[in-house]
Amino acid sequence: MSSSSTLVKSLIGAVIAFGLLFVVSMMMSATGFFGLGVDDYTARLLVFIGINIILATSLNLINGFTGQFSIGHAGFMAIGAYSSAYFTVNYGEAIEKSISGASGGFLSASLVLIIAIIIGAVIAAIAGLIVGIPSLRLKGDYLAIVTLGFAEIIRIVILNIDAVGGATGYQVPGYADFLWIGFFAIITIVVVHNIVKSDMGRALISIREDELAAEAMGVNTTRYKVISFVISSSFAGIAGVLFAHYNKFLSTNDFQFIKSFEVIIMIVIGGMGSMTGAIIGAVVVTLLPELLRQLPDVAIPGLGIVKFADLRLVIFAVILILTMIFRPQGIFGTREFGLNWLKRPAKEPEGDYVPGDNSGVPIAEDAEAKHLTSEGDKNE
Repeated sequence: MSSSSTLVKSLIGAVIAFGLLFVVSMMMSATGFFGLGVDDYTARLLVFIGINIILATSLNLINGFTGQFSIGHAGFMAIGAYSSAYFTVNYGEAIEKSISGASGGFLSASLVLIIAIIIGAVIAAIAGLIVGIPSLRLKGDYLAIVTLGFAEIIRIVILNIDAVGGATGYQVPGYADFLWIGFFAIITIVVVHNIVKSDMGRALISIREDELAAEAMGVNTTRYKVISFVISSSFAGIAGVLFAHYNKFLSTNDFQFIKSFEVIIMIVIGGMGSMTGAIIGAVVVTLLPELLRQLPDVAIPGLGIVKFADLRLVIFAVILILTMIFRPQGIFGTREFGLNWLKRPAKEPEGDYVPGDNSGVPIAEDAEAKHLTSEGDKNE
């Protein structure tokens, strides 16, 4: 009964989530949704929120739940983006034309995008495996330096490959839209959530809490760290694929080390080890700089007119610093948002309570009784 009710709740949640994605996607179209529409600026913000949710949730698996410190997410995102773009530019159009007559334009374009996503995810996962096996034997700052160096090496190598545009950039077909990005954001959340709640997730958390104790209990720490690193890299590759085929243009400047730090800020602000925190962090870090653009000009005596919109990056940095000072564990810490607080608390079991025992005696009377007993023992 419990499993069937859980399945029903999951199905209802999936229907609601995909229904909302469809409605928002229709609002982004030229015709709108029953007269309701979303402007291009807002639509682009929503798309980048979805991509950043994929990046933050996947990085949280290795940084938040496994307790490692990787700064190479932008490199895996670049691998997924450029490998899939090379496929769609050189082979995608031919595949689309060959099957468009039998299946229609939308289905053929969707098939090409799915193949591109598989290619990007697999190649990014292989890169994660190659990097993870030697580097995850390191810890702390050493691991961070290795992953950061890898990301920069990848970017420089791509910069010198003329087949994918090199320094001039790379034009990519626009197969992805908000519906695809939202769909894979949900898939990422569900997959990472299920991993964390599984036996593997408990092993990852044990590594985060105390790696030596986990090894003593028989946990193959290197194996689990590599697996989490590969899964995280794979989803970063998927985010790169979706970014490439939505933005329609790739430049190595999009994958500098600043992008990796941006994703780290998302999970630190939201809360390391919190799925909800990673999602909220992605939303905050994506929206806050854009909201700060709307700050008005203020006339300050002695300073003249101060354009706070021009200082948005400084204000953004101050907000991050204050958050780390007053809430160093992040917005959610390791907690998750849920509706469990609405449930009626279960009655605690009475255990071995026997009527008439001292559990019902007031504390003062109980302490006095013990005092008298101890004095009687001394007199004897």
